[in-house]
Amino acid sequence: MSSQPNTRPRPASNGMQAVILAAGRGTRMGELTEKKPKPLLEVSGKTLLEHKFDAFPDDVSEIIIVVGYLGDMIRKRFGGEYKGRKITYVEQGPLHGTAGALWSAKSALKDRFVVMMGDDLYSSADILHAIDFPGWALLIDELEHIRWGGCIMVGEDGRITDIEEGNHSGKSGFISANLFVLDTRIFEHEMVPKAPDSTEFGLPQTALLASRKSGIPFDAVKATFWIQITDPEDLKKARETLEKIRSKL
Repeated sequence: MSSQPNTRPRPASNGMQAVILAAGRGTRMGELTEKKPKPLLEVSGKTLLEHKFDAFPDDVSEIIIVVGYLGDMIRKRFGGEYKGRKITYVEQGPLHGTAGALWSAKSALKDRFVVMMGDDLYSSADILHAIDFPGWALLIDELEHIRWGGCIMVGEDGRITDIEEGNHSGKSGFISANLFVLDTRIFEHEMVPKAPDSTEFGLPQTALLASRKSGIPFDAVKATFWIQITDPEDLKKARETLEKIRSKL
């Protein structure tokens, strides 16, 4: 594993689509999501979705939201556009996992696109940096102690070589920040289970195998700002982090 993911940029392209996976129940949020979908929870006066909308660089011209649990609330909140960007909604299909959610939006996608989760917060600079790579890209974060989940292995050339799921016993390394830049060629390949015994299809695993088979570069892009929203305490931490950032501006 290299200590420095790729930093080779290229001029960004215009007119990209962005897919937000926002169909989940958000069970770890407890009563906060009993009557409201997790992406509509608020931090510092804006919903989690609005934080993402406002972080999109000019390259993104259309937003596609994959909805499921209480999806009508999201439709009613934003309608068909946000600050001039078209919004398209698709229903989460029966397929499970992040790859299954993306496959639900297959018919709406045209060329290159960004994919991100409906709850996590990202920066415009990191999104633009990921877009600037000519092939596929995955935003990753470096942790001193990884416990469970997917550990992203990165080669000396900054490209993703493997994903190790399971218990990592607190070792250091990279994890996925769940922001991808892909294109429609990924749909030429089969979805891959998150783990051999898993019923969920993982998007990182699917993209990695498709990259190997097709020869499309799959670059790791190190995040400079990523807030993962998993439970109510994360909302408080996110608010405190954003307030610190604003106080420095």
